[in-house]
Amino acid sequence: MKAKEEQPAPNAAEAPAAVWSLYILECCDGSFYTGVTPDVERRLRKHQEGTASRYTRTRRPIVLVYQEECGTRSQSLARECAVKSLSRQRKEELIAGKKPDRRRWRSGTATG
Repeated sequence: MKAKEEQPAPNAAEAPAAVWSLYILECCDGSFYTGVTPDVERRLRKHQEGTASRYTRTRRPIVLVYQEECGTRSQSLARECAVKSLSRQRKEELIAGKKPDRRRWRSGTATG
């Protein structure tokens, strides 16, 4: 059997790969919603319209409080998983732009 050659998608050389981003929304009840998308502005509009997710649909209005470019979809999904596992306090620190104390993050307890 002859190996099947992969054909490049039409205009693949012309179209750059989408850069995926992680975003955090603050809902009207004070809760956070974390997601990923290649187009944050479009996704934010969908959340505001109530068509993006069941969670934010009933917690509008929402505010974009954090955005971070992650590269590929795979990288953004891995980052989303890591951010979702953070405590609320650590998410607030991320949003505020504070540099994390890695020792504290690993142990889960405050140091110093």
